[in-house]
Formats: sequence, structure tokens, C-alpha cells
Amino acid sequence: MKLELISFKLCPFVQRAVIALKKQGIDYDITFINLMDPPEWFEELSPTGQVPVLKVDDEVIFESNVIVEFLNEISGEKLHPNDPVLRAKNRSWMSYSSSMFDHLFSLITGDKETFVSAKGALTQKLAKLEKIKSDHDYFNGDQFMMIDAAIAPFFMRVSWINEFTDNILSLEDFPKIQKWSRTLLSDKDVMESVEEGLDDVYYSNIEARGAHLSTLLVD
Repeated sequence: MKLELISFKLCPFVQRAVIALKKQGIDYDITFINLMDPPEWFEELSPTGQVPVLKVDDEVIFESNVIVEFLNEISGEKLHPNDPVLRAKNRSWMSYSSSMFDHLFSLITGDKETFVSAKGALTQKLAKLEKIKSDHDYFNGDQFMMIDAAIAPFFMRVSWINEFTDNILSLEDFPKIQKWSRTLLSDKDVMESVEEGLDDVYYSNIEARGAHLSTLLVD
């Protein structure tokens, strides 16, 4: 079975799939495209015109959550809890975390009013996560699971934004979330799930948009 992941370097949902592939020890190839000017073959390949897309031999799988579930099914290294209720809860919070990327995008691209609204929405969601998060390193305990792969790209982008600004998305009010973030961002597979220098590309992307966040960047 040959796997090829079609990717856009800045996409956090592609990063989820890469983390899962690395954690499960699955061999794969990766092809990067420019979503602003996608090749014709990709437009024919992707029903949504979005990444990630996973080619499995001659078949196509799309949508990041579907891709990571497929990877979990074909791997001997399962990244979901055995307990069906806990497994379902994890999937619920994975879906919840996906909505946080929408707020993060609004924060990056919006005017000041949109920025303030998006930051407030993120703060509320983080507060809810803080209430249910265990005191352990990972979401469920001491073992890395698929939900950790799902949230890691969010924490990476928050850490970049805090580095680029005066810590505008500080996690200090959420000690369990802050610990979780530090644990995930120090994980070898998470660190290697993005191209080297992507933080610089992310900075340039924020700067080029000219949105309110760009006025908060520091040298």
C-alpha cells in the first residue's frame, strides 16, 4: 500500500496527519502544493479543493479527521483509547479543537474588532479545555493519543504568535493547558512534523496580510 500525502506547508490539518503518520510508523511520501495556485491535477483530485488529501495507491481520501482515522485503522500502533466511551469523548474534543483553528484564522486575518472577538472566543474555549484536562502530560494521561496530534498544531501556532508579539495569547491563566502545550511542542515527532523554518514563513504570512495582528509584531 503506497501512501502519498498532498500538503500545503502552512496547513495545520495536514500537520495532524503528518504527526499521526510519524507516531504510527507508517511510510509515506509527501507532495507540497501552492493552494493559491494549485496544479490542475490537484483540482481534479480533491473534491473540496483543500488539503490534506491522502492518496492510497490509486484511491483518494480527504478531510483530516477521516484521514487520521484511516491511519489509525491500518496501523498496529493505535492512537485511540480502548474504552469506547473515552474514545468517543476524545473524538468529541478533537472536533471541538478544530473550531479553535477558525478563531485563530480570524485573529490572524481580521481587523481590530475581529481580532478582539476571536481572542475572546479562544479564551473561552481554552477555559473549557482547562476544566476537563487531566493533570497528566497528555490529554488522557501519560500516553500520546490522536487527540494530542489534533491539538498540537494549534499550540505550535499559538507559541509562534506569542514569540512574534508581546505574548498576546499567553497560556499562563491555564496551567494545565500550558503544561500540555509544552509537552507536545517538545515531542520529537511534533517538532519534525513541519518543514524547517516554517515559523519564519508564518511570520511573513501574518506580516503580508496587513491585518490588526501585523501591527502587534515585534522585532
